[in-house]
Amino acid sequence: MFHTRCALAAVLGAALLAGSAGAADLLDSLKKGTPDLKAAGPLAFAPEGILLVGDPAGAAVFAIDTGDRPAAPGTGEVKVAGIDAKVGSLLGTDAKGILINDMAVNPLSGTIYLSVSRGRGPQAAGVLVRVDRKGKVEEVSLKDVKFARAALPNPPENARQKAESITKVGYAKGKVIVAGLSNEEWASKVRVIPFPFSDADKGASVGIFHGAHGRFETYAPVRTFAPYDIKGETHILAAYTCTPLVKFPLGELKPGTRVRGVTVAELGNRNKPLDMIVYQKEGKDYILMANSSRGMMKIATDNIDKIEGISKRVADKAGLTYETIPALKGVMQMDRLDKDHAVVLMAGENGSLDLSTIPLP
Repeated sequence: MFHTRCALAAVLGAALLAGSAGAADLLDSLKKGTPDLKAAGPLAFAPEGILLVGDPAGAAVFAIDTGDRPAAPGTGEVKVAGIDAKVGSLLGTDAKGILINDMAVNPLSGTIYLSVSRGRGPQAAGVLVRVDRKGKVEEVSLKDVKFARAALPNPPENARQKAESITKVGYAKGKVIVAGLSNEEWASKVRVIPFPFSDADKGASVGIFHGAHGRFETYAPVRTFAPYDIKGETHILAAYTCTPLVKFPLGELKPGTRVRGVTVAELGNRNKPLDMIVYQKEGKDYILMANSSRGMMKIATDNIDKIEGISKRVADKAGLTYETIPALKGVMQMDRLDKDHAVVLMAGENGSLDLSTIPLP
C-alpha cells in the first residue's frame, strides 16, 4: 500500500504543528471583493473551507473563502432526489434551465457544493450552490467575499476549445493543479500553481501514448485526475477520453516543460471518464472512476510503480485491471465524504439527477 500509515501520521503531525498559523496565512492571502466569475466549472477544496472554482470562460481559477468551518462535520447520509429540479427552482427556472457542471464536498463540514450554469450555451451565467447534510439547497453569495484569482496564460482562442481551457482542478500539498487546453503546439496542459496564488504560470505541456489510437498525442485534455502518492512521491493519475489512465510525477510538471506521461492502463475505447477518486479498503488502494459508457470502474493500483508503460496499440484493454460496479450505473460526479463513503450525483430512473451517499465498494 503506497499511502502508508506512517506517511499519514507524518502529514497529520505536520498539520498540527502548522496549526492556525498556516490557516491564517491562507485566509489572509484572500482579499475581500466580488469575484467576476464568468462561468462556474470544475470544483475542488483547498484547506480551511476554501473552494477552488475553475472558470473556463474567463480562463482563470478562483479561490473563494466559503466561511464553512464548523467545529465538527455534519453527520448522516445525504439523499436529495431531483436535485436538478430543486436547483432550477432556487434559480427561478426548472431542471431543463440549468446544468450542473461539477460537485465537491467540503471535508470540514460535509456540505456539498455544486457549480451550475443557469441557462445553456456560452452565455449561461455561472452560479455556486451548496447542499447541507439535511438536503437544504441555497445559493452561495459571491458579494463581498474573500477570494483570489489566478489568470491562465495562453488559453485557447476558438469557442469550443476555450470551453476546455479548464477541465479539472485539484489540490495537493500546497499546490493547485489545473488541467485543460492551451493555444500552444502541445495543447494539453497541467499547471501546478503554488497556493496562495496571484497568477498562474505557463504550466507544463503533457503528452501520452494512447494505446487505443496507437499513437502519441499532445492535443487531448485530461478529463479528470486524482493526486496519488507512489512510493512517497506525489503523482497525478490522469484519465483521458477513450480511456487511457496515465501517471505524471507532480515534481516534473514544471512551467514551460514538455512531460510525457506513463500510460498505466487502457480501460476501453468509445468512452469518456467523468470523475475519479482514490480510496483505501481493507489495506489496499483503489481508484473509483465514473464513465460515460462503461459504468463505474473499481481499479486496483497493484504494481502501479512497476508496470511498464503502454507503448503499442491495444485492441481494447491493457495494464491495470478493474471490476465494474453494476449498482453504481449512471454516476456523473462524485467526491469523498469520509474514509468509507462518497457522495454521488447520479441519473435517476425518472430522468432526474439525484444526490446520495454511497459506501465505497
